[in-house]
Amino acid sequence: MNNFEKSQTRMSELTSYSASALVKLISNHSVSPVEVMEAHLAIIDQLNPKLNAIVTIASDLIERAREAEAAVMRGEGLGPLHGLPVTIKDTIETAGIRTTSGSLMRENFVPVMDAPAVARLKKAGAIILGKTNPAEMAMEYTAENRVFGRTNHPLDGSLTPGGSSGGEAAAIASYMSPCGLGTDLAGSIRIPAHFCGIVALKPTVAAVPGEGQFPPNTGPYSLGAAIGPMARRVEDLQLLFTVLSESSTPQLEANQLADQAVAWYSDDAVSPVTSETRFAVETAARALLEAGLVVGERQPPGIERGHDLWLKLFSRASVVQLREVYENHEDQGGDFVRWRLAKAHDEKPPTLDEYIGWWMERDKLRDELLGWMKDTPLLIAPVGATPAFAHGTHKLTAADQTVSTFRAFSYCQAFNVFDLPVVTVPVGRSPEGLPIGVQIVGRPSAEQTILAAAAMIEQTLGDWQPPSIDEA
Repeated sequence: MNNFEKSQTRMSELTSYSASALVKLISNHSVSPVEVMEAHLAIIDQLNPKLNAIVTIASDLIERAREAEAAVMRGEGLGPLHGLPVTIKDTIETAGIRTTSGSLMRENFVPVMDAPAVARLKKAGAIILGKTNPAEMAMEYTAENRVFGRTNHPLDGSLTPGGSSGGEAAAIASYMSPCGLGTDLAGSIRIPAHFCGIVALKPTVAAVPGEGQFPPNTGPYSLGAAIGPMARRVEDLQLLFTVLSESSTPQLEANQLADQAVAWYSDDAVSPVTSETRFAVETAARALLEAGLVVGERQPPGIERGHDLWLKLFSRASVVQLREVYENHEDQGGDFVRWRLAKAHDEKPPTLDEYIGWWMERDKLRDELLGWMKDTPLLIAPVGATPAFAHGTHKLTAADQTVSTFRAFSYCQAFNVFDLPVVTVPVGRSPEGLPIGVQIVGRPSAEQTILAAAAMIEQTLGDWQPPSIDEA
């Protein structure tokens, strides 16, 4: 093997490591932050022209990497993420780095401050590698907009990686980034993770500061919108969540979950799922059963109302936000934004009494669900009806039923409505070889419990498997 081949092999090895492993290698002087950053830039040069997942590269990243390397050489105290490259969804503000939210109305917006979640990553020593492509205004289950175009699925360019954090998922799955941040109001972290075969955490709303994202998580959005980490391994979610939440709560060991009750279901009475999706849920349930938990098939109370309440509580809020951004500039919106604004003209806005009634129903059902979860603190559910679908898809078919792409992911929307933390972990594959993830759901603020359960499933089913990147 010549020197060039050795160098290429070394770069490939570095980008395949987990975030946790990279931090350890940097701290013990086995690899330099500059070498790690250059390895990721090399694979970005190779793959990103086809995937279009990373849309902006930070201009100071090599300088930051050299500073991180000098700190290691000086023997300084290092943060838990020292020298680690991270990517950030382009709806989350990053000081000095363009943050567009995929909208032509914001294509030249450069924040002067970091979102608090980004600031916490930097404080821990992480280096911002770049920004990843979202759906326009984070409004779709795609990663497509008029500023940057569309992101393609790492396995098949004809498929979407999901959304709206699709660029982030595609970047992580293809080794262009070890980990990063996404946002989630209707599954926007979990669906791309499911589509691309990575892990992701939608935390309880209050667990990670949500300021500094656009659209902002204000008004009705504050009930269910969250910023959360995405990675290839559960241990990386644990590491990132500890930093993002500034939590001192110790990680749970597997034996601490023994005898806990787990309910699994694959039919929420809103959308059907494929047989492979049901099998993935059953597989995850069996892994926890074999690990000593008490597992049974039961549908949680009120879960069938999640999809409808999501529409009632959040859909109108999205119209208000879109009108504010695109007033007198509706032509600047992409297809979905223009369709949503046009559709709103035909909708009768809810009265105040109606909206308060829906909010009260949500709170009542949430209380009932949390009461039920005192005895059954863990849930396993599908992420959605199907694996990744083709660009431009508006309807999906599963179990001989056809539903809208939005309805097909009612399983995600329910846990935004009821504000429960969720880890998505890959479990199976479709007949076409596409990843299928499942949701591990816990009570509010029980992130460590669901992370421990997800780690048990991951360990039982084997380590993360990289996709065979479509280079056609």
